[in-house]
Amino acid sequence: MFLIFRGATASRVLRKVKLSSSVRWLTDFCPLASLGWVDAVWDFEFTETGPLDAAIVIKNGSKEFKTLYSHLLPYMTDTEVSPLGTDGSVWTVFGDNGVSVKSLVAVLSYFVLGGKSKTASVQQRISALQASSLYLLLLGIPGSVVNKMFHQILFDTCLNTVSNCWPQSLVKKRKKDTLKSSQADGKRSKPHRKDNDEMDVDEDEEQDEEVHLSPQDLLKIREGVVLLVKSLLRLLLKFPLKDEPQSADNCVQMFAKLTNFEPVIGELSFGAGQTMPELAYYGLWLLCSSNHGDEKVSLRRVFHRVLYVILMMSKGESGKPSLMMATQAVLAAREQAIGFVSHVVDELKEPALPFLRILLQHISFRMVDKTDYRTRGAQAVAKLLAKMPCGDYASFIKWLFDYSRQSKVAYRMFALDVSMALMEQPEREANENVDAELVSFLSHRFLVHNIVFGRRSDASPTVRGHALTCLAQCLELPSMNATRSIKELFSTIFDGNVMLVFSLAKDTMALLKRRVSDPKTNVRKCALQAMMGLLKHNVIMLSEGNLTVLSERTRDPALSVKKKALQCLMDLLTAHPENNLVQKAWLRGVVPAVVDAESSVQEKALECLEQTILSQVKSHGSYSYRDAQQTLTWNLLGLLCDHCQDLGRYFSRAFTVWSKQNKFTAAFINNLISHTEAEHAAGAWLLLSKVASSCPRLDYGKILDAWDDLVRSKNVTVATSCHILCVIGDIGEHLNEDTKTTNIQINPSNSLPNFLMWTVLANQNLNYALQTFLNQHCGELVSVCEAYLSGVILNENGAQNLNEDLVVKHLYTLGVASLHCPSKVGKRIVLLVQSVLTSSHSAPKITGSRTLHPSCLPPGKLCLQHEELTRKYLPAFARELELCSELAVRSNVVVVMCDLCVRYTNMVDRYVPNVSACLRDKEPLIRKQTLTMLTNLLQEEFVKWKGSLFFRFIAVLVDSDPTIASLCEYCLVHLLLKKNPVMFSQHFIECIFHFNSYEKHKTYNKFPQAKAKFSLKGAQNKERRFTIYRFLLVHFTDAQRFNITIKISQNILACFVDGELPLDGDGAAVLAETFGILSLKEIKLSALSEAAGAGGDEPQEDEQMAMAKAVMQVAQKKVVSQVQKKVFIESMIPIIINLKSMLEQKRSPVLKDLMGYLQLTMQDYRSEVKEFFAADEQLAVEMEYNLKMYEKEMEAQMAHCSLGGDAASGGTPVSTRPSNGGRSWAPLPLPLPTGSSKRALPRPSPSAPATCSPKDFPSQTGTALSCI
Repeated sequence: MFLIFRGATASRVLRKVKLSSSVRWLTDFCPLASLGWVDAVWDFEFTETGPLDAAIVIKNGSKEFKTLYSHLLPYMTDTEVSPLGTDGSVWTVFGDNGVSVKSLVAVLSYFVLGGKSKTASVQQRISALQASSLYLLLLGIPGSVVNKMFHQILFDTCLNTVSNCWPQSLVKKRKKDTLKSSQADGKRSKPHRKDNDEMDVDEDEEQDEEVHLSPQDLLKIREGVVLLVKSLLRLLLKFPLKDEPQSADNCVQMFAKLTNFEPVIGELSFGAGQTMPELAYYGLWLLCSSNHGDEKVSLRRVFHRVLYVILMMSKGESGKPSLMMATQAVLAAREQAIGFVSHVVDELKEPALPFLRILLQHISFRMVDKTDYRTRGAQAVAKLLAKMPCGDYASFIKWLFDYSRQSKVAYRMFALDVSMALMEQPEREANENVDAELVSFLSHRFLVHNIVFGRRSDASPTVRGHALTCLAQCLELPSMNATRSIKELFSTIFDGNVMLVFSLAKDTMALLKRRVSDPKTNVRKCALQAMMGLLKHNVIMLSEGNLTVLSERTRDPALSVKKKALQCLMDLLTAHPENNLVQKAWLRGVVPAVVDAESSVQEKALECLEQTILSQVKSHGSYSYRDAQQTLTWNLLGLLCDHCQDLGRYFSRAFTVWSKQNKFTAAFINNLISHTEAEHAAGAWLLLSKVASSCPRLDYGKILDAWDDLVRSKNVTVATSCHILCVIGDIGEHLNEDTKTTNIQINPSNSLPNFLMWTVLANQNLNYALQTFLNQHCGELVSVCEAYLSGVILNENGAQNLNEDLVVKHLYTLGVASLHCPSKVGKRIVLLVQSVLTSSHSAPKITGSRTLHPSCLPPGKLCLQHEELTRKYLPAFARELELCSELAVRSNVVVVMCDLCVRYTNMVDRYVPNVSACLRDKEPLIRKQTLTMLTNLLQEEFVKWKGSLFFRFIAVLVDSDPTIASLCEYCLVHLLLKKNPVMFSQHFIECIFHFNSYEKHKTYNKFPQAKAKFSLKGAQNKERRFTIYRFLLVHFTDAQRFNITIKISQNILACFVDGELPLDGDGAAVLAETFGILSLKEIKLSALSEAAGAGGDEPQEDEQMAMAKAVMQVAQKKVVSQVQKKVFIESMIPIIINLKSMLEQKRSPVLKDLMGYLQLTMQDYRSEVKEFFAADEQLAVEMEYNLKMYEKEMEAQMAHCSLGGDAASGGTPVSTRPSNGGRSWAPLPLPLPTGSSKRALPRPSPSAPATCSPKDFPSQTGTALSCI
């Protein structure tokens, strides 16, 4: 023992000797630091120091600091030294060498403050870091408290030395990049503009940054920072800060900044490691100890700083936190912060759980509304929630449910992201520690049904769109419980032999279809994604109706929705390549997109077609039914030949584009030819017909042999025949003369196919010889047909042996052949055809119903060649439209008259009302075909908006067939309104009189045409009339809405006031309807309504841009409101007051409609009622009373909704809009009129979806948040 004691004493003596030698340099200048200078430093509390004497220098740079530090370090860990400074302690050494503690502290502060300036040299920065480290070391030596070493301001200054000495150029650059990223995230962002003062400050700061630091300098400064941090860690182990909360806060702030000081290679250790982040987290862990204050306060303090690291924000001493770029370093620091919080919770267990919950709540409330940050924040919440026991986890989920119903959109969005992140983890199972009322919150089913699906009808389009996206993502999760929960929402449940179909499943499916037609682009995209996911995973049936929803959206007005629909169809076809309905829906959606107005959509459609059809054509020898991709290709081609023939013109457009890109190689053609005699012959001929005109040389003999086989065969379809004829037409110019001039026996009953082949050849090679051949043989055909028809019509006994099939063949052949040889058509033929047409009523024995169908076609073809025949037959055609009961006849007559309108516009103009009357035909086919043909004529201006045409056309919007109504809307909005933007506003006032059949106005509704057929008069048609009014108003501009309000006042209301219009029964109905129109929200200026209802399509706007946009909207609303107010006072108020007086005198029921209009209008001018109605005080009093009663009623409704309405809707109530507004889908593009009667047979009009879903025109309190 004596030897050990002597050894320890010797060690202390040796240490004392070294320390004495190392502090001698202090004795060189501490006495030189006058007492006045020292007192001044202490008086200023170390905020500034005066200059020292020039003799006070550090001869060997920082060597003296290092030496003194190394000699003082053992004293910090030596517990045997007396705290009072006796027994050879460091304080004794200082006293023996004449070093005053007060002077020492003042001198150290001089070096610390020397590195504070941004222009400080490298040596000054290093000296500041070493002086700070030395000061912290001295604080940890026993006896420092007695010697009054600690001073809070100097201590905090030493902590700030790290940020002062480390160069800030990288930090500045990071802030600028952060600003750029924030602007890039917002689609409508503008360059950030600073105020002059801010710009001056920034310029001064940049001018101060003059010192250039080399990598070697940065390495030296880093060594100084590490020394300072280690000194602080040693101090925290021995020096409690429980009495210095401000200093503890500063320590936490410094360590939080150092967490992303440098990258960490490998796994991070939360002990005393070597890298700066490891040291920083070790310091934060030490500050969680009760040695530095109450444990709760310490945890709250540390978690508060870690919060910003997790949020990827930079938090300074003051001001709002700024968002940092999501670089690799920032993301790594975020992961380390999450790991540190998990480490604290693992170590402290129960005490840390309440603060973990508070941390998660603050993450939720402070998360920025940017997709990347929200996603990573949700992942952080999910990882930290994994550290909670089941009871606390369930309690937090309950809080999250309340949070998901907050009024702020960003909160509801983040709740959805958190729910998705939680469903990626295994589902929790309840234990005995979980309260019974919290058990339901543990399941994934609760997250799906109550949070994700609960936001399906959110008032914000951004939220409801994101909810639908999350719904689709749930099906891709590995959690079977989440998938099962989705199926519960859409599927039926079997209970024994009884199937219980929940109304929820039906309502859910209906709502999803409405979302596909939502007014907001983003919602429609998300709904398509959800729909595709449900179909892909067989959650809902792969029915024609559900698949049509997807294919319709490829014609959506929005570009992004069309692309999304194409992608969804591709994904669905990949998942279900064998399903016939999916194949049809894919064709219906992708093929028409080839002719889309947007080039990017065309490219996407062509890519899909090439990937699925063109690139999959292999030779017949290599074909195998086991190859799903090849089987799919031929199945699709088979559908194009059969059920989807109407898509042929769009399919041809794709090959026109590909031919320019040289896609058709010789190998591709040979592969096609190898399939022409196999089971896929129809599809092969279809492709050959598209590529023959631009492909290399074909085997002509094989194609002609195929035609001969076709003529002899009875099993080949008409479509395949047409495709072979197309190929023959393309190769006709390469055939020799012997083949072209082969004798053909002309007989329509058995050799019409050969005649068709030669007709095709003639059209492809119209030289003199072939034209002569056609004149000869077509003339023979005309003669044969004339002879046969003469025998049937002119012979008294011709009707006895009548064969209707032969009559039809001869009539149709006569019409076709006459187009190729008009010189062979004589008056006798014209009279024969005319007799067939007129005999439909006088000689039923000769012409049956089948004969009557084509009887009007030959005259139509003849009229295209003879103007006088047109003048003669037009009245007969018009009569057939009115009197004929045969659908096919009326259909063909409409086509003929529209073709004649192209050739003889002025002559047919007077018969346009007869054609437009077919818009009210009893047959949907006639109505649709008439609508299509009139649209084509209006587009090309062969027909003008004269007479009652507009009102007949617009009445189709309320057609009983929703497909026709949707087609009408598309024609009006996307085809005709673009050509004439003012046509809606020009005809609006006359619509009121026309649809009410009111003819007492001196100007409006004075048409000679019959109006009864298109009348919508009466209360039973009121909703249909207002559907038309809303549709027109929705497509008005603000200027048109403003002007139409004035015109309604002058041309309708003023007429009743002046007595021009009598206030009888019909007049009262018109006046009441006028007030109803003025009360529609569609007539309100969009500039006044957008301020309240803006948002939805741009979910990620920068906060500054959102504020600027809101300010602009408020300013715009104020200006427009003032103009509207002035016009309302000057134009409307006098008329309203006089009209009210007149209605009161006559005790008219219309008074109620007038007051209702005023009540809605005056809500925007609630405080100005007396000013508006100064001329009628009684009316002003009534209006104030009505407005008060209305406000009370609305408050009662809101209270009712807050109590019971939210449970039904699953959250914030959805905003409702009239469902009868304009639909947003578009049917297939309309074919242009050709002016030829070759199409005179009843033909399918442009296909439109079978159904059209109408548009869905459409605050809760949360749990109090604890403070961190």
